[in-house]
Amino acid sequence: MKIDEILDQIYNIPESSKVALKENISEVAYPKNHILLKADKIEANIYFIKKGIVRAFAPQKEKDITFWFGEEGETILSMKSYVERKKGYENVELLEDCELYELKVAHLNNLYNQDIHIANWGRKLAEKELLKIESRVISTELLSAKERYDALMSNSPSLIQRVPLKYIASYLGITPVSLSRIRKEK
Repeated sequence: MKIDEILDQIYNIPESSKVALKENISEVAYPKNHILLKADKIEANIYFIKKGIVRAFAPQKEKDITFWFGEEGETILSMKSYVERKKGYENVELLEDCELYELKVAHLNNLYNQDIHIANWGRKLAEKELLKIESRVISTELLSAKERYDALMSNSPSLIQRVPLKYIASYLGITPVSLSRIRKEK
């Protein structure tokens, strides 16, 4: 996905502001299984997925808990690092070879001070990330495992081909055996 499309889906800004923002964005590529963001670290960058898929997870003693998948066009960031400049709690692992757009948070913060349109874009970015988190919390608390699976497949049908089932089960908060049962019912 092109960077212009990604920026515009967050919030449309004047072309001159978009050019200033893009001047601070570089393209990077990393292989499958690379850990892009690390728990207990202040992350200095945010990323936008040009090509590939990732998962965010919290490492636990017995097993990792997957709580988010990102595909083309999505933003990867540690909100704790982005907002408070504190260590994040999540790891982000690349599930495929990925091409990403990288933006240094320090550069973005400078742009916020220079350009109100970019500052508004940043506010919209944070609002959209908050809504993703809210949706995840509400679905975890209010929907059954089958309903969560159906919603995931409705919103991101390609996940089932691109993501190992053990990660999907973890995301849904169920065992792989329970996931198999739900999938057989389809």
